[in-house]
Amino acid sequence: MAGRRPVGWGDGVANQNARALRKQLTPQEVKLWVKLRELKPLGYHFRRQAPIRNYIVDFASFRDRLVIEVDGGQHGMEDGARRDARRDAFLRGEAFRVLRFWNFEVDQNLEGVMQVVLSALHPHPTGLTAGHPPHASAGEG
Repeated sequence: MAGRRPVGWGDGVANQNARALRKQLTPQEVKLWVKLRELKPLGYHFRRQAPIRNYIVDFASFRDRLVIEVDGGQHGMEDGARRDARRDAFLRGEAFRVLRFWNFEVDQNLEGVMQVVLSALHPHPTGLTAGHPPHASAGEG
């Protein structure tokens, strides 16, 4: 185990890249980041542009083992889809669940996106506001 860093630590290059990416959030990532920060008083803490080994994910809650990715659109190239599949497989191997949203979902239905996030954080409906049932697939991944 000597020399192995715990999940959540990137190497020096990953940490530098993450810091640079934090300054380049898309408008959709900014909208979601504002909503995720509102969860902090409830005990949920997210990091943005978080390094996890050699990967940088949009948002991560290390305690809750949840990663949230916001994508501009479906990948036009197979390489991008394969890269995402490798990253998602690695994250699942590290016991993370991955939620992926498209930009248009964040723009058009931010409250719905947040309901899915809350369902993934607390998969039992007792923690949700009455009248807002959890998304059926939010806790799966």
